[in-house]
Amino acid sequence: MTFIFMWGLHRQSLRALRGVPCLSQLLLVCPGAACSRIARVCRPSGLVCGALPFDGGRVALSTIIRDPLTLGVGSVCLHGDATHRFLLTQSPGPTATDEHTFVGRLHACDSSKQLLRLLQSAAVMMSDTMAAAVLHRIADVEREGRGLRNPEILQTDEVGEICCQLERESTRLTDAGLVSALLACTRLYVDPWSTLMVRLISESQERLDQERLTAAHLCTLGEALLALEGPGCGMLHQVMEQVGRQSPSDWSLDELIAVYGLLQSGANAGSRYQELLNAMNTYTVSIATQLDPTAVSKVLSALVVLNQTQALPLVISLCKNSVSHVPRFSDAELTIVLGALMHFGHSERFFVEALERRVTKTAFTAHPETVSKAMQYFGRRNILSVPVFDAVAESFVYRADDYSTSQIARQIMPFGKLGYLPPNGASLFRKVEAILHSRFSQFQPRTLLNLLHSCTLIERFPLNFVAKVFSPYFLQQLQEQGTGMDRIVLSQLTQIYLTVKLECPFYTGPNLYRNYRVKSFLTPGRSLETPVEMQLYNSVKAGLVNLFGARSYFASRVLTPYCYTLDVEIKLDEEGYVLPASSIEEVFKRIAVCIDGQNRFSTNTRKLLGREAMKQRHLRLLGYEVVQIPFYEFEMLSSKADIVEYLHKKIFPRSYRLSW
Repeated sequence: MTFIFMWGLHRQSLRALRGVPCLSQLLLVCPGAACSRIARVCRPSGLVCGALPFDGGRVALSTIIRDPLTLGVGSVCLHGDATHRFLLTQSPGPTATDEHTFVGRLHACDSSKQLLRLLQSAAVMMSDTMAAAVLHRIADVEREGRGLRNPEILQTDEVGEICCQLERESTRLTDAGLVSALLACTRLYVDPWSTLMVRLISESQERLDQERLTAAHLCTLGEALLALEGPGCGMLHQVMEQVGRQSPSDWSLDELIAVYGLLQSGANAGSRYQELLNAMNTYTVSIATQLDPTAVSKVLSALVVLNQTQALPLVISLCKNSVSHVPRFSDAELTIVLGALMHFGHSERFFVEALERRVTKTAFTAHPETVSKAMQYFGRRNILSVPVFDAVAESFVYRADDYSTSQIARQIMPFGKLGYLPPNGASLFRKVEAILHSRFSQFQPRTLLNLLHSCTLIERFPLNFVAKVFSPYFLQQLQEQGTGMDRIVLSQLTQIYLTVKLECPFYTGPNLYRNYRVKSFLTPGRSLETPVEMQLYNSVKAGLVNLFGARSYFASRVLTPYCYTLDVEIKLDEEGYVLPASSIEEVFKRIAVCIDGQNRFSTNTRKLLGREAMKQRHLRLLGYEVVQIPFYEFEMLSSKADIVEYLHKKIFPRSYRLSW
């Protein structure tokens, strides 16, 4: 019986194990030699150590070790001297209620000891899916990094009995039990050369060849194959071919989510199944309203990992569907949804309102990562939600000691970006300062720089840490991190330096070296200044020409010696007369006209972003008279005469216009 079983192993199933081609050659030429080879590999007294080919994790234990050639048809394989507690059975099997109750008790176990007590508590009549669920739960509680915290758990009698019977009854397992057990073994880093793994893979290949597996079973099998060998596995290609021949409309919702998960896990490496993804994305748009919170988060997570930028209609549909789910999302699910919406650059008013209601209620109880992701979302989308910011500011004072440095920065940075100082600003930034004093070295250099720069935007000056930031040691750390010292990092350093000089003249610490300073804050891409909107600029420029009578009386896009770029600069002499833009010697006063388009304000208020407010504050300190022309005022003007009158009152509020 065993000899025939080994002869029946497929070349492709054995090729699924990296390094097995020589074994499959032995198998085809001389089955007995192959069996002996496997027996030798699988029988070194207990632990079998080796890495899964693709996952690379530390293998803890194979199944019960024995010589396949001596395995009789009716033999019962027990671990050591253990008594027989478990019986895998299909007919009559446990009822659905029994299975549900057992799985619930499994998930209530938070440690291996609790799991063993559950298995020892009474004799259990198990189905194969229940046995696989036990192995999965062991993986849930024991996996750490690329190994198991307590590998000895797999040497216990109870787990040994389960593994032994899964191996012995591999040909009689249900499809669901077979592929679930195989996936559980990969999660437990079971040796791919063990007889248990070889038999599970062989039986899976048999059923795959017969094309009898459902989409859900194919996905579970695919996950196991990815763990064993990665996306280059030939057996995985066969799995994906069978999945690709099916229509997404024929799948259940669970199967649709499972296929997304398989592609996300690595099966779509090289975008080889993009046509399948396109069909899935199109179909999912039509059923988006049927997805529950878990399904929504899983689909969005897959879209991000697979970088489905062309699937924006699906993202929009899922966002609309998420409005009703916001109160029901778990913290982990909401974190995924917010990350996906930021990735695709999408926001929706009703979703934002629902998010505001949730965050204000749960700021003190939600997971820190969820609160951080919500603040990051508001900051990324330039949404100033006063209730949310106030609630998060209050919770930060009490909870921040338990936050990671990344979570601290992501919760504080939106305050600076949106230029909002909460009512408890004093206690909030005292807390920030205390954390920086105690955990300064724990912050990544760029994270720390972003945090300190954000504080300066709302006039909270980190003088106690500026000397450390300008030190050669910290600057070297910035250079060594990531891509080195890029333009935005140099701009932030320069602006902190300028802030200290202008707003903290009593600072006497070290200065920023000249070679770390930029000449302009306005750069392509990310910038510390927002470029002027061209349509609004052209309208204002035409009005200024009509006001002054000539284009030569004002200059546009003027780079100052202080790194800021002026939208329009007007020069006056000592008597208040407008000078030509080219004048240099007679200039007594300079007017900086800030043409503030919608992109310089938060999206839901008429409050300037923090960087624009800082720019105008610094220009005043540098001696400029700042005249702000916001878009919401200028758009109200309907005629040329109205525009000229408006500009005259804005620029020369205390003078009468006689003639121009």
